Amino acid sequence: MIEPTMTIVNVHDAKTRLSQLLLAVESGEEVVIARNGSPVASLIPYAAPRPSRVLGCAEGSVVYMASDFDEPLADFSDYMPQDA
Repeated sequence: MIEPTMTIVNVHDAKTRLSQLLLAVESGEEVVIARNGSPVASLIPYAAPRPSRVLGCAEGSVVYMASDFDEPLADFSDYMPQDA
């Protein structure tokens, strides 16, 4: 994986070069804005929020389930605890 590069700019440079900095962010670069040499903010790509999950949305979608679906599988008998 390619490591993203990081650019540090002061507030005045950020104001005058905002369009260039946004292009850098779009290409995968991280831009940190500093005031008097101390980082105050970072420009990162926008990530759209994930839609919230709807509980119960798959209800009724299982149309068949074997009667022994929760029985131990014979293939795994070596890994199961043995009764004494």
